[in-house]
Amino acid sequence: MKTINLVRRFPLWQTAVILLLAGCNKTPGSPPASVCLYNGVDTCLLNIKTTISIQLADVKQTIHSFGASDSWTAKYIGKWSDVSKKNKIAGYLFSLDTAADGAPKGIGLSLWRFNIGAGSYEQGGTSGISDEWRREECFLNADGTYNWSKQEGAQWFLAAAKAMGVKYVHGFSVSPPVYFTKDGMAHGGGGTSLNIQPGKMADYARFLSTVSAHFHFDYLSPFNEPQWNWGGANASQEGSAATNTEMAGLAKLLGPGLQSAGSGTKIILGEAAQLNFITNPYAGDRGDQVYNWFNKASANYLGNVTQVEKVVAGHSYFTTCPDNILIATRIDLNNKRNATDTSLGIWQTEFGILGDVCGKYSGSPRHATIDYGLYVAKTIHHDLVFANVSSWSWWLAINPYDYSDGLVYINDPSGNINVNGCRTDGLVLDSKQLWCMGNFSRFVRPGMKRVSASIAGTNDATAAGSFMVSAYKDERTKKIVIVIINMSNDIKKITLDGLGNSIHIAGNTFDVYTTSGAKNLARSVLPADNIIIEAKSVTTLSANYF
Repeated sequence: MKTINLVRRFPLWQTAVILLLAGCNKTPGSPPASVCLYNGVDTCLLNIKTTISIQLADVKQTIHSFGASDSWTAKYIGKWSDVSKKNKIAGYLFSLDTAADGAPKGIGLSLWRFNIGAGSYEQGGTSGISDEWRREECFLNADGTYNWSKQEGAQWFLAAAKAMGVKYVHGFSVSPPVYFTKDGMAHGGGGTSLNIQPGKMADYARFLSTVSAHFHFDYLSPFNEPQWNWGGANASQEGSAATNTEMAGLAKLLGPGLQSAGSGTKIILGEAAQLNFITNPYAGDRGDQVYNWFNKASANYLGNVTQVEKVVAGHSYFTTCPDNILIATRIDLNNKRNATDTSLGIWQTEFGILGDVCGKYSGSPRHATIDYGLYVAKTIHHDLVFANVSSWSWWLAINPYDYSDGLVYINDPSGNINVNGCRTDGLVLDSKQLWCMGNFSRFVRPGMKRVSASIAGTNDATAAGSFMVSAYKDERTKKIVIVIINMSNDIKKITLDGLGNSIHIAGNTFDVYTTSGAKNLARSVLPADNIIIEAKSVTTLSANYF
């Protein structure tokens, strides 16, 4: 009986029935059926194995964090009166607890991004931003005083993140407060430079220093996607363009300002709208940021400015297809970093499914299926493996919209997608984007190191479309974590190679956490020499080694 052909020809449930009716027939001396049966499939008859080589001694980057953003939607949802629903959302995002069956209750984010509002919410309809969910309050009043009760909903999730053990908080600003902008608006006005009045840069730095010190932010991004000309007649949110020179000028004020405020907050610059803008020239002094800020020959060099973290940050949007662009963009970014300063970190600080992607994925309407989760996992994999990013963050953590860029989704109390119906209550829904990201964030913890991992018989391009692997180790606890993405319709049986003769897996077993169409980080235990990877799944293997 040729089981490989059988598995490929029939759906999984039919294969299971056929194998069970066949009695799992084996040749003399073969393992008992109880060892071989997995989800109804006799895995001992899967005689083609994929070899994965892990080189624990070949260390790549150190992982800093995985995060997501509170932007906009926390303002209402964080003020819901039903605390149990808010706790459910927070649990999905932040929890490191496990259920009785061993499956994680949440994805254990290690970084939380807090949007520092510019004051469009107080302006109401005159803000020029039609969607009130996308307006935000400002802690600063017109008279120069501060009201720390503002952004109450966002503050609820910030407190929940800290209470559940999220290690880092990353504040970010997308516009100066409306009191400082040229046009009194927070949406940028459609210009190509920072929307700020002459002489107000020091005031903006003081504002950011004060907010960062108050909330004890670990990191602060003063600019977000400065390459786009935000606002104008089609304003949809707060935002502002900025040049590299303007960004460097603020950083030189902000660093000493943070120090004077007694804040240990580190400045993260970039938040480039696309990863290739970090390395390539962009019109109007808004590209090639690696050179601009971290090459000593640049007039905008910031490597010696207090509080500036040696990190350049960007967003992975619009660089993920086709696969040759996905790979080449990230290799180019890593090469440019290495040519400038090998100690410079790279952070991917915002990603979601926007627009029409690769002709396969669409932002609208809302999609939360395994195909979309696999695409997210594929993007994370390539950012980690080819760009060597050390921190990776998602965009919208909580999403009431009919759009695919959320982790946790909110419907109105009747179960409909109705944004305005979610202001005071709603239904909380998970997504495959959430759980597939969790295959990384829940297990690849701050301080772990990525190590070399490869698949026999594949190259980068073919792996990108089908089967991908990355591996990580915690040298202190002697833990190994392997994340495998199987985008194909075939079950895979893998064998490990390359750990070395002196390295062994404790108990010769892995804890296995699978996200598929039917599973969300479902836990099982498999022998290290008989690891089964389900079709269309993201699987995390975790074990101790000695």
